[in-house]
Amino acid sequence: MNLFDNMHGLKGCIRCLTFKNVLLAHFLLAFSVAGSVSAEALPTSYLNGIEQQSRKVAGCVLQRVDNEPVIGANIVVTGTTIGTITDVEGRFSLDNLPANARTLTVSFVGMTSQTLPIKSEMMILLEDDSETLDEVMVVAYGTAKKSAFTGSASVIKSETLEKRQVSNISNALSGTVSGVQTQSTNGQPGEKATVRIRGIGSMYASNNPLYVVDGIPYEGDISAVNSQDIESMTVLKDAAAAALYGARGANGVILVTTKQGKQGKIQVSYDGNVGWANVYRMPKMLTAKQYMEVMDQVRFNSGESGYDWKSIMGEDLYNSYMDGSNEGTNWVEAIRNKNAVTTSHSLNVTGGSDRSTFSMGAGYQYQDGVFGNVVKSDYRRFTFRINSEHVIYRTEKGMDVVKIGENIYYQHKQNQGIQIGGQYSNELSNMLRANPAIPMYNADGSYTKAEDLKNWVDNYNSYSVNPVYKMLNQQSGHNKSINQNLHATGYLEIQPIKNLVYRGQLNYYQGTSTWRAFLPVFDANRTNADYYRTEDKATNNMSTSWGWSTTNTLSYKFDLQKKHNFDVLVGTEYSESRPDFGFSLNATSSNSVFGDMTHAYMSYMKNNNAASVTGTPCDDTRSMSYFGRVNYNFDEKYMLSAIIRADGNSKFAPGQRWGYFPSVSAGWVISNEKFMAKTVSWLDFLKLRAGWGQNGNAQTINNFQWQGAFAFDTSSYYTFNGNPDQYISGAAPSRLPNEDLTWETSEQLNIGLDARFLSGRLGFTLDWYNKKTKDLLVAVPVDPTTGFSTQMKNAGTVENKGIELSLTWNDKIGKDFQYNVGWNMAYNHNEVTEVKSNQTYNNGGKDLLAQNTGYMARFEEGHPIGYFWGYKTEGVMQNEADVQAYLDKNCKGNAANSKQGTSIKPGDLKFVDVNGDGVINDDDKTELGDPHPDVTMGITLGASYKGFDLSVTGFGAFGQQVARSFRKFTDGEFENFTTEVYDYWHGEGTSNKYPLLAHMNAGPNWQTISDIYIENASYFRLQNLTVGYDFTKIWKSSPFQQLRLYFAAQNLFTITGYKGMDPENGTAIGSDSWVTGVDVGNYPQPRTYMVGVNVKF
Repeated sequence: MNLFDNMHGLKGCIRCLTFKNVLLAHFLLAFSVAGSVSAEALPTSYLNGIEQQSRKVAGCVLQRVDNEPVIGANIVVTGTTIGTITDVEGRFSLDNLPANARTLTVSFVGMTSQTLPIKSEMMILLEDDSETLDEVMVVAYGTAKKSAFTGSASVIKSETLEKRQVSNISNALSGTVSGVQTQSTNGQPGEKATVRIRGIGSMYASNNPLYVVDGIPYEGDISAVNSQDIESMTVLKDAAAAALYGARGANGVILVTTKQGKQGKIQVSYDGNVGWANVYRMPKMLTAKQYMEVMDQVRFNSGESGYDWKSIMGEDLYNSYMDGSNEGTNWVEAIRNKNAVTTSHSLNVTGGSDRSTFSMGAGYQYQDGVFGNVVKSDYRRFTFRINSEHVIYRTEKGMDVVKIGENIYYQHKQNQGIQIGGQYSNELSNMLRANPAIPMYNADGSYTKAEDLKNWVDNYNSYSVNPVYKMLNQQSGHNKSINQNLHATGYLEIQPIKNLVYRGQLNYYQGTSTWRAFLPVFDANRTNADYYRTEDKATNNMSTSWGWSTTNTLSYKFDLQKKHNFDVLVGTEYSESRPDFGFSLNATSSNSVFGDMTHAYMSYMKNNNAASVTGTPCDDTRSMSYFGRVNYNFDEKYMLSAIIRADGNSKFAPGQRWGYFPSVSAGWVISNEKFMAKTVSWLDFLKLRAGWGQNGNAQTINNFQWQGAFAFDTSSYYTFNGNPDQYISGAAPSRLPNEDLTWETSEQLNIGLDARFLSGRLGFTLDWYNKKTKDLLVAVPVDPTTGFSTQMKNAGTVENKGIELSLTWNDKIGKDFQYNVGWNMAYNHNEVTEVKSNQTYNNGGKDLLAQNTGYMARFEEGHPIGYFWGYKTEGVMQNEADVQAYLDKNCKGNAANSKQGTSIKPGDLKFVDVNGDGVINDDDKTELGDPHPDVTMGITLGASYKGFDLSVTGFGAFGQQVARSFRKFTDGEFENFTTEVYDYWHGEGTSNKYPLLAHMNAGPNWQTISDIYIENASYFRLQNLTVGYDFTKIWKSSPFQQLRLYFAAQNLFTITGYKGMDPENGTAIGSDSWVTGVDVGNYPQPRTYMVGVNVKF
């Protein structure tokens, strides 16, 4: 076939190109009119060239090394935006060139660009660019060659994100980066995962990494960023890599770079998918018949007679339960939303000339919740971004002297959701605990209400209720939140001499949020104030805020004697938020005019003149920073980097406002040494690196927390004139001052090894680290004469120590089959090493599993943060001989010394005498486990054959525990069970873990926090499986660069011994943010199947 045969398909593409070039001309012209681009950015030859249609050019672009076609190479008329890209055979064609066009610029990633004289027929051979192949990564305030970088960092590229089809960028990190753990807080639509880099290091300050989007620390919810807008993500893990971010980099830094404009023809890409989500694992609840049998058994085991069920529910309903024709109500199933729809659409456009480039994108995402069903649990997100860069002045030698540009990102999200969290504000927990013998509907199809449940209330349980009807009439049934965020950055770059660059940028952030709820009149149960309402209510909440910051840097790169390479950077940053930058307002009123959610606004409430209204101003915070960095590289063999940053913040008291955070790191490229010459056949690269540094945590305290405070509250009353019956409200101290409060500081030592073998096919990275976080904020006991029991002080130290290992293999079999395998593993040991106090612990997690169970977690020297604290057991007493053996071993043979006392019997738990004093009491409470995994592991697999592609990602976490109870066992006597109840002890040899089934509101077996509630939550999850096919491989004349159809599955399966719905429980359901891993009915992550398409042209 002639090289230029079959060009008719490309002509159609060129005709489309004409319209897109005109569109680009108008776009760039708009910037020119606004003063954002010089006349040089739009050459007259380009604007006139549309009329001069007298020349044509066609050709083929091949790789010089093997004469294989280069697919997708950019072909651009030099100095213009007229261009095209090569097809699957490397061919291109351009019609109607301007008469004055002289040269073409040909470029492709990883190859050396060429500028060539225009000929009617051209054969172009591109060579590999060795410098480009040495991966350039985004780092703090710039870029760096990965081979010369001395810190610990990992890069995720857009290709990985496109293949995984993640709903938010925090999920994209899971399984791909060693040492980074992403853990689901819950699976409700729009919820983000928690991200932890090298463990947890603080109790009260944030443990989240710093997100930096396009060079700007990101304010707001990072899950609102569209993953399809991202070009790359760089995870900075050690202090040397993150040191330039000083007081904000203690928990690591994640640099997000959005898609930027590129020189060449306008390229349009679209990604759209639709999917269906379902609950992966449903709990096995008791049927009505099983429930009645179990509740009778509870009474029998407690020496009481069973219930008269017929008199409670009526004979007909009772008989239907007993003969199996009616299984009762599965309340969890009742709110299950099968095949919940999820869909996502993203459109991106990029293009530009050699002087002006732009990129823009828009996205829409919708997710329906897998729980809710009769109420709405969904999430919508709209995003828009635009960025451009323009050369204002360029020298005749091609050096860009002045450049300007901007990045603008806008997000709008709205969601409705069911309440989740603890047992008392958690709809899933309510359904798990609800009585299955209560019908959801009456015979006429209406919901069962208070009047229908009178017998249940009077003769069985005064809290009997239809939980679905109750949910419909509470906050879960009528709520809506809307959040909008705008991030805008403008920058100027000046390069007066080569490689001396000043960059100044101004950043602006604005955020608004609204939340509404409506509580209608209803009557589910008259015995509890939360179960009925005689007057409806509405709540309106809104907040608005804005802030600004500026960053100025000056960098200079220079060489001495060619081998001594220097990269010097100095800079300053300033940011502020003031009380007059925004405020929040909350109002609640009653007696709605319309009685529905649509009109739930204060103006439509009859009692709005008596509304309860509160409001607070925006934060009052200012920060100032100075920083510098010197990188030295000798002959690509020896590297040294030194960094210092000084941060000042108005949150702290005078004298404590400035923190200084240094780092130093070094690298040695051993493979570049002469003595390694013999290894060149199998060893491509070997680098040893080491670094030490410090980072701060600016979120240590709230604004002005160092000052004492007074509160006007319900407990602040005074009497005067000796009259004890007359009280006058006033103020009282609410917080002790502490002017010594300072930054939490993370100090980290890292030693690493990077290697590549066998022509780059095998990659290896190994890191060892010791991360010590000092001056943790801890509640320290103080003298009672102060009027307080504790005071917040910098009194704790936490150590995270571990190793990280990553292996990659990339290879090719034959001409068309390519594959890659990745495996990473991380081990982390978390331990509190010091508490400077007369009390070496802090308690937390009070009453999380059930009321009156006390504290179940601790922060204590010699243990992990937030470990589970309670009684250890060693089985269940099987018979009288076993009881006596237990007493002899743990209680000095005296039953009175046991936890059960003299009533101890077979079927009771064997509580362990941990301290060996022969008495079982609170002194025997000990560590039962912790929610932090010892080991995390990720697996990635990829393959492509001709047009087919396959991508697989898996993640595992091992060695962590979860505390779980679906029942409020101390005050939930009448609540339902799962079928696990059949594993409880009911005779010798039947169970050696769970005790005898009996009244749970009495006795220590069930009322005491012990290891029977602690489960091994290790798991491995196949997070993503995607299979796709690009039809341009068989449609040779296609006008598309890519036309890919794909099928994807998320959370396809989970291997775990955990008996709950989801082993990932990263949320804190109580007031202690450092206590996680407690499951009382957490909203699980769904399994989702999707079909989608990628189109590029």
